[in-house]
Amino acid sequence: MFALIDGNNFYVSCERVFRPSLVGRPVVVLSNNDGCAIARSNEAKDLGVKMGQPWYQIRQLEESHGLVALSANFTLYGDMSDRMMSLAAGMGPHAETYSIDEAFISLQGLKGDLAERARAVRARILQWIGIPTCVGIGQTKTLAKLANHIAKSSERKPGSYPPDLAQVCNLAALNQEELHALYQATPVGEVWGVGPRIGKQLLVEGVTTVLDLVRMPPTMARARWGVVMERTLRELLGQTCIELDDAPLPKQEIACTRSFGRPVQQLEPLIEAVSEFAARAAEKLRKQGSLAGQLHVFAHTSPFRPGPRFSRSVTVPLRRPTADTTQLVRAAVMGMRTIYRPGYDLAKAGVMLLDLVDGHAWQGELELGEDGGQDRSRLMAAMDVLNHRYGRGTVHVASTGTQGHNADHRVWAMRQERRTPQYTTRWEDVPIAKA
Repeated sequence: MFALIDGNNFYVSCERVFRPSLVGRPVVVLSNNDGCAIARSNEAKDLGVKMGQPWYQIRQLEESHGLVALSANFTLYGDMSDRMMSLAAGMGPHAETYSIDEAFISLQGLKGDLAERARAVRARILQWIGIPTCVGIGQTKTLAKLANHIAKSSERKPGSYPPDLAQVCNLAALNQEELHALYQATPVGEVWGVGPRIGKQLLVEGVTTVLDLVRMPPTMARARWGVVMERTLRELLGQTCIELDDAPLPKQEIACTRSFGRPVQQLEPLIEAVSEFAARAAEKLRKQGSLAGQLHVFAHTSPFRPGPRFSRSVTVPLRRPTADTTQLVRAAVMGMRTIYRPGYDLAKAGVMLLDLVDGHAWQGELELGEDGGQDRSRLMAAMDVLNHRYGRGTVHVASTGTQGHNADHRVWAMRQERRTPQYTTRWEDVPIAKA
């Protein structure tokens, strides 16, 4: 038995925790460089704002309907997510954080009313950190995901499903007739694992609802759409095929890329940018206990702006796998110097760490002489601790520049003109209550 707990309109809900005046108003959170909508309040959805819609297409709603647009504040969202997940984990013995606002919880072995238990956890999250959530419960992860969709839709669109399923939906507590009624009312495209392409193919075959899908023989699903589709169907039938992944595998690649807030032509700010990207990637690398064998650097112009085109990249092999920030930054700078050409309005650059290996692996090698390198793992650990305690960039390599993280002084920094303070992670931004 599984539960899926999901924060409602998570980014918008995080903003509303610290700005209650936004409650009841149409709000969208914009992507990097304030490009397009990546989160919408229910009021914004009712205005017809689509997920991923460019900001310039909906800007007029600011004056006509009071739409509030905010720049993404991922530092705040990440911290709020950690708090929400720590409370959600209290629902069962094992948990899997599926995304920044979703977590699967194993309910195996728990007794009593699971829906009541879910409501208690949901109420605790709402009271302690102010994030509204919905919970879906089912025999499999796919059914839990479907139940969560029903719980959310029932709350947001009264009449779409029975009102008693709003906020918390336990499919395992329903009889066959009630289940079929829910399946009949749910489009097949809402099933976790049925993407847009397969969804269109299913519609052509006359499979329009979840009920149509569960009536399909698994052998037919496998023959027409492969083993993944058969697995999805068996999960809908209550057969567990996807286990809880409470310890995710280490990433095989780590990337840090950004679109610039304004075009960059000079080499110096590009070196600052890739130095920063390599340092951030190195921190993630150490966090998962890995070493990188190669580093890939790229830069290109915007495909949507006029002017000469530029797109170049280079992969820099490292002599030994490493997680040392200084070595990775040195490779990134060397790569950028190699690919850089003057005369272009560059719009984006990035760093990718490749050929990752476990940090405890040791590779024998021929006698190639000393490379002058030292084991600075303790120095890197100390740097990570200081940056975690006092804020990102407190200790950094010199090539990232001396302007700190003030976007006003960084040519390559993202445009985030509407970003709210980092209420929970910076002392300067902590709200002050006056009585």
